[in-house]
Amino acid sequence: MIYSSINNDFVKEIKKLNEKKYRDITNTFLVEGEHLVLEAIKSKLVKYVIVREDYNFDYDNKIVVSEKVFKYISNLDNPSGIMAVCNKPESKDIGNKIIVLDNIQDPGNLGTIIRSSVAFNFDTIVLSKDTVDVYNSKVIRATQGMLFKVNIIIADLEEFINNINSEYKIIGTNVVNGKKIKDFKNVEKFAIIMGNEGQGVSSKVAQLCHENIYIPMNKNCESLNVGVAASIIMYELGDL
Repeated sequence: MIYSSINNDFVKEIKKLNEKKYRDITNTFLVEGEHLVLEAIKSKLVKYVIVREDYNFDYDNKIVVSEKVFKYISNLDNPSGIMAVCNKPESKDIGNKIIVLDNIQDPGNLGTIIRSSVAFNFDTIVLSKDTVDVYNSKVIRATQGMLFKVNIIIADLEEFINNINSEYKIIGTNVVNGKKIKDFKNVEKFAIIMGNEGQGVSSKVAQLCHENIYIPMNKNCESLNVGVAASIIMYELGDL
């Protein structure tokens, strides 16, 4: 069977997953492109694979659609021909190295931070409830599949930090009253707080930090992109 009408109820339900509201209701999300689909399959999160009728892909639970339907569902200007509907992964217990993101808004920044967290052995990412949706299609593409290799938790940050601050060192990022990252003495359990692209770490969250660090740089550069800054910090404090 080939789904060929964009008015089909099943097709419409898949299309709705491009909106956060429906991803939250169904607890599912879309990934597009063979690399991401294969990573999702490896992680055992795929409900079913959707392929354009001319796309050759062997999978037991496969749905075939016409080119028109595939373009209708896809978020891409030039659809690849394969996507998958996936279950959202369940959050796991937090590890020793945590990156906490306070109101990050740019999908590319979040995707970069997710990739770097895997690269530099940060096992958990905690997102504030007002951070861009991690299952946004732009975020997913920016992660290049690393979304499936890290523990992600969405939480009220003040509550989360208060729950762990007796066991973890809470480290903010602040150039004014922070110490150089090279001078930070690593501890076994810590959480790094990275703030919003324009406003930085919110005042309420900043007050919960035990200490602050910063990345020294040329005075001609006022600041770093948060994705770049987080990557440098994770590289310096990771355990490679």
